[in-house]
Amino acid sequence: MTTSAHQQMIFVNLPVNDLDASKKFFTELGYSINPQFSDDNAASVVISDTIVAMLLTKPFYATFTKKEIADATTTSEVLVALSAPSREKVDELVDKAIAVGGSPSGETQDHGFMYGRSFDDLDGHTWEIVWMDPSAVAG
Repeated sequence: MTTSAHQQMIFVNLPVNDLDASKKFFTELGYSINPQFSDDNAASVVISDTIVAMLLTKPFYATFTKKEIADATTTSEVLVALSAPSREKVDELVDKAIAVGGSPSGETQDHGFMYGRSFDDLDGHTWEIVWMDPSAVAG
């Protein structure tokens, strides 16, 4: 662990088929778009102060890699896991994602001290939403 005051951030870059539809999907989940880092090729979705999902059109995404772009509806390329403050918030976010066009992914994981559900976004990227009992995490 680093002891510096710098708060490390993560930028998850995801290729999308329809940038406008993906922006609408994520704003309907309650996230905001940072216009400073968004244009016709990309949308900066602010998940938290330290987590940003960069939604990139496939042609723009292709400028960052020589690899073939995975079709996330048939191939798993990443599992993005986000924490939630409660079991209820897990259900709330996943249910909302499904209501606005996402699809359920995997089985509900309920281990008492840990609870999680997953959804696939409009492009098939899997998002896992997980709650862990703080007392279990503290040991």
